[in-house]
Amino acid sequence: MARLAPEFARYGAEPPRALREIYTTFLDDPAMFEMILGERPKVVSFHFGLPTAASIAALHQAGIVLLATATNLDEARAVARAGVDAVVAQGFEAGGHRGVFDPDARDDQLGTVALTRLLARNLEIPVIAAGGIMDGEGVAASLLLGASAAQLGTAFVACPESKADAGYRAALLSDASRHTVMTRVVSGRPARCIANLMTAIGEDGLPAYPIAYDAAKALHAAAMARGEAGFGAQWAGQGAPLARPLPAASLVAKLGSEMQQALASASRS
Repeated sequence: MARLAPEFARYGAEPPRALREIYTTFLDDPAMFEMILGERPKVVSFHFGLPTAASIAALHQAGIVLLATATNLDEARAVARAGVDAVVAQGFEAGGHRGVFDPDARDDQLGTVALTRLLARNLEIPVIAAGGIMDGEGVAASLLLGASAAQLGTAFVACPESKADAGYRAALLSDASRHTVMTRVVSGRPARCIANLMTAIGEDGLPAYPIAYDAAKALHAAAMARGEAGFGAQWAGQGAPLARPLPAASLVAKLGSEMQQALASASRS
C-alpha cells in the first residue's frame, strides 16, 4: 500500500489501511456450498484447480454438470481423473485469469490450437476450447481441431447486457484492445488484461490473490471518482480487436450462423 500511495494521492485519495480477502469460495464456506447444492445450477465450472472428491461427488449427486479449466495436459488429466464431465482448454491467448493450478509453477503458455489438439488426442472426456475465439469461424475451427464446444468470454464483454463500465467498453472497442498483457498486478494471479495504467505499475511486493485485488479495486474506485478509468480490470483476450457490440442474443445467433457457414465451407473443400 505504501508503494501505491502516490497513485492514490494523484487522485486525491488515501490508500486503505488494510487489505482483505474480498472473494471467498465454497472451499472455505460450507454455507455457500449448501446454497449451490440447493440451487442446483445446470453447470458449475472450476478455475484455479479442483475441489475435493467429496465436493465433486455431492455436486454430481445434485445432477450438476461439472467443467474445469486446464492449461496443459497434466492439469487436464487431473481433471479427467477427478471425474469432471468436461475440460476447458484455456489457451494462453485467453482474457481474464489464467486457470493454472499453481501460479508459481512453470507455465508452458500453450496456445488454444496446440492445447485443444493435445487434449482432444489424449483424453476421453469432451474438450471445450477457450482463448482468442471471437466469431463463428473461430468456433468452427475449434470443432475441427477436435473440441466438442468453444467457450467465449471477451466476445460478450461489449454486449449491452454485460456490466462492463464505460471506460472498459471504450478500451475494448479502441486500438487499445490490440495490446493485452499477462500480469499479476491486478489481482495477485496471472491474468490477461488490456494494457493500461494499472498494468504499468509493476508487480513488486504484491500480496497473494485475491488480497491484491482489494488494493486494485480501491485504486480503480479512487481514479474513477476523478474520471480516470485506466486502473480497471479490463480483462480481454488477444482476439479483443474482433469484439462486436451486439445484444447477447444477436451475437449468439450470429456466432451460430458464422459457425455453420464455416463448417459447410470446410466440408466442401
